[in-house]
Amino acid sequence: MTTRRAGLLLLAGIVLLSLNLRPAAVSVGPVLDEVRDAFDMSGATAGLLTSLPVLAFAVFGALAPAAARAVGLHRVTLLALLCVAGGLLGRAVAGDEAVFLLLSLLALVGMAMANVLLPSLVKLHFPDRVGPLTAVYTTALAVGLTAALALTVPLAQATGGWRTGLGLWAVPALLAAVPWLGLLAHDRKPEGPTRAIGYAEVARTPLGLAMALFFGLQSIQAYAVFGWFAQLWRDSGWSPTAAGLLVALVAGVSIPLSWLLPRVLAAREDPLPVLLAVIACYPVGYVGLLVAPYTLAPLWALLVGAGCCTFPLILTLVGLRARTSEGTAALSAFTQSAGYLLAVAGPFAVGVVHDATGGWTWPVVLLLALSLPLAAVAVYVARPLAVEDQLAR
Repeated sequence: MTTRRAGLLLLAGIVLLSLNLRPAAVSVGPVLDEVRDAFDMSGATAGLLTSLPVLAFAVFGALAPAAARAVGLHRVTLLALLCVAGGLLGRAVAGDEAVFLLLSLLALVGMAMANVLLPSLVKLHFPDRVGPLTAVYTTALAVGLTAALALTVPLAQATGGWRTGLGLWAVPALLAAVPWLGLLAHDRKPEGPTRAIGYAEVARTPLGLAMALFFGLQSIQAYAVFGWFAQLWRDSGWSPTAAGLLVALVAGVSIPLSWLLPRVLAAREDPLPVLLAVIACYPVGYVGLLVAPYTLAPLWALLVGAGCCTFPLILTLVGLRARTSEGTAALSAFTQSAGYLLAVAGPFAVGVVHDATGGWTWPVVLLLALSLPLAAVAVYVARPLAVEDQLAR
């Protein structure tokens, strides 16, 4: 993109794309009881439904770089958005459980592939502004996440039921596709070496493994928090509405921090102090939850939410730890898909420990213990490395 107009179109496309990469995953949660009642859905099927986002990220996110090489980066991005919109709209009118699950998966496949390609798009078009552009799109991701958590139920109540509440999220996804129609004429493959960088090659590099481990550890925290903390706060004495607002506070604090932290990280010669400061918010928040889960809950929600901002930081590092757009796409695919596979264990383990102990002390202790290795991995990924330098020759 060489013209100002094309650059603005691309920026608009990235922002609108980012806004639409979380509602497909989280909008069903607030109306899950209604969805289960409508389809007489079993607990096992509901568990599958809530696990689909992680599975889509792990499986289909890994295919995104190959699809971009074969079809074109902008074309795949547009197709991903159309999958999101089609899946969201289709599942809102689905007549049976199987169709609802398949269309949910379609939306999540589009979300997963676009999510992996975002760092590559930034590296391709804004190679000298990785930090600021990552701040822009991770802030938009946080806005989309918070909006879907906060607005799905009010939309459902205002428009006649859960189907409309879910289906309306297809509208912004369709609008987000418009800029990408204009970008198809400029489509090109990610720049990089003459041979493709394979998923398996990245998996054999120390940097790729460390990035995936960091991503997986931070995803365990996020999925456990968003999956269980509303119930934790309800059990500690907060009303259902207030408990939901506390979880929204966890998500909402990431909006300003997602705008700030990637810029700070990218501007520093040594990013380790930034990483460690954010990671430290997890153990401080968890110790607070163990000591005073009710009285100071908003403070602990803010701290845990700040800890969850390891997510925009690892996405910033994806762009900084590769020299080319193709290397960024391959590193992003492996980091996210392998990381999300690791993250599947988080909410499950918290649920098992909660059931076994009948309380929240030991689940919070588990999350506290799992937050500590993040600091050790941060020491490695903070080094000025590039994945291309570690590829087998």
